[in-house]
Amino acid sequence: MRDEISKIDRGLLEALNRRLELVRRVQEQKRATGTPEIDAARETELLGQLTATNPGPLSGGAVTSLFAAILDVMKQEARGPARPSRPSAGRPRLALRLAVVGTGLLGTSVGLAARRAGAARVLGWDERRETLLEAAAAGAVEVAGSLPEAVTGAQLVVVAVPVGGVVAAVRKALAAAPEATVTDVGSTKRALAAVADARLVPGHPLAGGSTGGPARASADLFDGAVWVLTPSPASLPERVDAVDSFVRALGGRPVRLDPDRHDRLLAFTSHLPHAIANVLMRAVAGLGDDALEYAGASLREMTRVAGANPAVWADIFVENGALIADALDAHGAELGELAGALREADRAAIEEWIAGAGAARGRMLEHAYRTEARQLHRIRIRVPDRPGVLARITQTLGAAAINIEDFELRHVSPEYGGVLVILVAGAEKAGLARTLLRLEGYSAVYPDG
Repeated sequence: MRDEISKIDRGLLEALNRRLELVRRVQEQKRATGTPEIDAARETELLGQLTATNPGPLSGGAVTSLFAAILDVMKQEARGPARPSRPSAGRPRLALRLAVVGTGLLGTSVGLAARRAGAARVLGWDERRETLLEAAAAGAVEVAGSLPEAVTGAQLVVVAVPVGGVVAAVRKALAAAPEATVTDVGSTKRALAAVADARLVPGHPLAGGSTGGPARASADLFDGAVWVLTPSPASLPERVDAVDSFVRALGGRPVRLDPDRHDRLLAFTSHLPHAIANVLMRAVAGLGDDALEYAGASLREMTRVAGANPAVWADIFVENGALIADALDAHGAELGELAGALREADRAAIEEWIAGAGAARGRMLEHAYRTEARQLHRIRIRVPDRPGVLARITQTLGAAAINIEDFELRHVSPEYGGVLVILVAGAEKAGLARTLLRLEGYSAVYPDG
């Protein structure tokens, strides 16, 4: 029986290679005639035919899964091997000597992105030797023995230390590299405004995560990310332009803000959510473990950033403390108004309050996805708790050239599975996505009606 299985496997391999040859020939003909290379309707029809003519003992679901995987692999093979990441044609190439002071998530990502963009040399230094060696092992930096050694001869220095140590590190870099332009990646900017040096151009990329370290770094972290520059009146225009070009070369979108305006905005858009997530999580935990046991998906979503890197976030809360406190006061005032409406059972006020929040979120999504809010459609899909489900959903939509703008995955229980909510732009694409997913056996509904 083993010999017979081996014979079948060899025959199957031969058939698959022959199939790939035919797929490549079809793709060539389609490219020559300008025909779309992916025909989702044809693939769905094929899977239906195979399932209908299946004599068994394979189940219909097994046939669908096997051939869907074959179709996906064939498409990948027909495209050829993946190409290494390269800078986009529209980005400036780097031809400079760079120093990175602090090699956590952001610093290591800066090094990787700079190397991708063609930096002549990237030296790195970190107070934590093990962190520096990890960044070097990732190919982001060459190891320097000290901060002065790292920045000597550099044309640009990027300071990527926690915000509590940014001012001191920037001053050291400016002193040790008298010809270099110096910037940083800290999330608070007012403290650096006091460093009046023509070579300093403070910055803050709106990228990263709630946890850090070189292991989470990537060269594409800044692709498409807003990167705020907060030059002071002392910053020379040519230095600002140099940092602007550097940001573009790394894939970021530079914008310029006053330091006070930056810190006030971030107090509301970044620091306040972290504070509220911690407050909410502590309040629920105060009710006991039974409250945690019965916590719903909405609580898990709202508190995702609770407990994020205490050392890093304590620095941020201290550095931007007064403005975060102002944000909390404003939030508290709104909560007080809501509490009054709830006690008075003022339905009209509550409806208006919810609608206003919804309209504001719609505008936020328009900025995030650069698409009108009315063109963004949410689709709710129940997903079982088993391997391969998400891959099958993305393969199904990808085969039909349907882009998932964003998604949320909410685990409910091992028995129920979870809920996947995807965001698709365009009514026609959203309708096709629902149809295809339902053909695959998934529930797919518009949660908003």
